[in-house]
Amino acid sequence: MFTMHNCKSFKPSININSKVLILGSMPGVKSLEEQEYYAHPQNRFWKVMAHICNVQNLQYLDYPQKLEILLDNNIALWDTIKTCNRSGSLDSDIQNDTPNNIKSLLKKFPNIKVICLNGNKAYSAFKKYFPDLFEKYNCYKMPSTSPANAKYTLEKLIQEWNFIKNSN
Repeated sequence: MFTMHNCKSFKPSININSKVLILGSMPGVKSLEEQEYYAHPQNRFWKVMAHICNVQNLQYLDYPQKLEILLDNNIALWDTIKTCNRSGSLDSDIQNDTPNNIKSLLKKFPNIKVICLNGNKAYSAFKKYFPDLFEKYNCYKMPSTSPANAKYTLEKLIQEWNFIKNSN
């Protein structure tokens, strides 16, 4: 039996040049322990971003360097959910979620034009809390980079996410 944990998302990684905002749902157990986005070694997020940013082996760099490279490529990171209860790391186990203040972030950073929702839960939470933002921004439901999304190979994920290169 898993213990239910109170989970809290991280601060956004963003700057005034950011044009693309990638929103996850809520960091998993490993990410929360490490206090780093996409810290689980099986998550393919950093491998996908390595391709998009043209930086080989991005996943092996230290965390501040990873964030800096994303920002240099006008890519911001955050989560749709601010707090929730969850046992384990599965999005399907998220309960009692509250949203991050995404509208406030978007007002503060007006260069954001594209919002990528990393997986079904990020998308459904965004749609639940911010339905009006679909009319104001180019919002895309993206296949999750999580290892739980086993039906997508790394190559297929890169193919799906690759449009970000042209969004900046």
